[in-house]
Amino acid sequence: MAEFRPANSKPTENNAESRTNLISNIFRRRPFSFTSTIWNACYLDDMPSVGIMNRVFSKVRNLDAYPKVNEDFYSRTLSGGVITLASSFAMFFLIFSEFGLYLQTVTDTKLVVDTSRGEHLKINFDITFPAVSCTLLSLDAIDISGEQHLDIKHSVMKNRIDSDGHIIQVKFDKIGKPNIGKLKQKHGGDVQDNETYCGSCFGAEQSESECCNTCDEVREAYRRRGWGLMNPDLIDQCKREGFVQRIKAEQGEGCNVYGSIIINKVAGNFHFVKSFHLANMHLPHVHDAHSFEDDSYNISHRINKLAFGDYYPGKINPLDGVHWYQGTPNGIYQYFLKVVPTVYTPLSGRVIKSHQFSVTEHYKAPQVKHRGLPGVFFFYDLSPIKVTFTERHASFLHFLTNLCAIVGGIFTVAGIVDSFIYHGHKAMKKKREIGKLG
Repeated sequence: MAEFRPANSKPTENNAESRTNLISNIFRRRPFSFTSTIWNACYLDDMPSVGIMNRVFSKVRNLDAYPKVNEDFYSRTLSGGVITLASSFAMFFLIFSEFGLYLQTVTDTKLVVDTSRGEHLKINFDITFPAVSCTLLSLDAIDISGEQHLDIKHSVMKNRIDSDGHIIQVKFDKIGKPNIGKLKQKHGGDVQDNETYCGSCFGAEQSESECCNTCDEVREAYRRRGWGLMNPDLIDQCKREGFVQRIKAEQGEGCNVYGSIIINKVAGNFHFVKSFHLANMHLPHVHDAHSFEDDSYNISHRINKLAFGDYYPGKINPLDGVHWYQGTPNGIYQYFLKVVPTVYTPLSGRVIKSHQFSVTEHYKAPQVKHRGLPGVFFFYDLSPIKVTFTERHASFLHFLTNLCAIVGGIFTVAGIVDSFIYHGHKAMKKKREIGKLG
């Protein structure tokens, strides 16, 4: 006769028959499952622990926020199917849109104080003057520290253009040949064999040993003195180099000037004016224009490009494509620029240090008593605030959060709409059955 043992008592090691009967009863009472087999195998020698775990599982089961409903109680409707299709399309569309946004680059913008010192500013320009010949067009730059760059020629290209805007020839801004006539020494005599040439500066030399061997050197000497060189036909070097003939040959032509200049990173201005002017005429209010009373200098211009620094993605230059036509000759057109230092940091590649700017403009008509030097002036000032742009990719966790918001939001809204339609249809049907709905 077998000994009776409660189900929760622990069998002894010597009672093998009781252990076998207990295992058989467990498998006969419950359907076989892998989980129950594992638990029974692990805790067969500790039956009180099995009861504790069952109670824990029961409490966890009560926390289920997604109770299951038997399929026999489902009620499927046509409106529910339509809403399911519409919500599925909307869900997939928003998911693909969000994935596309995740792949795109995000640019963060930040404003900081510009603490840089001792840097330089690069200005790129491309400007067309349809009524000024290239020989008579000069580019000057001066900053607030007093540093001047007059008649800049390096890194500057000029294209002669006809009245229709077509390019006649391309050349560097540099007075060259032909050499017409013989070289004359500063004392007036011709250069003899084995004699070093030293041309006259025509009274503009600062020392007795100074020589001016080219037309450019004579013009530079006159600028240092603050004198105006108004009749180059009397200058031997300019006459010998055919400078006067070139001015006459270019009469009625225009000029397209482009290139770049590098200046100190301080406030200042650069301007395009007539080549023959006084060196101390760098500001409009001090220009002594007696020499221009008989001239007609048309400053009509078109700015094809004007940029401070290198290009970076999204950079906008507000003066690109600006055109201004002057109806009357001899005026001053002024642009006032506010330059903002900008640093662009891409995901890959070098950091781009550049500048962006805002602009206002003003035209000053010629006056009878106080006539300024006609030209186009760009006055710039630097902002103390620097803008930094930094490229980055969106966070993957942020992407997952948006996906959950899309799926959960559409699922919830679709459920609300479906419930509203279903219960509304059900209520109307019930009223129709009892005759309350006509």
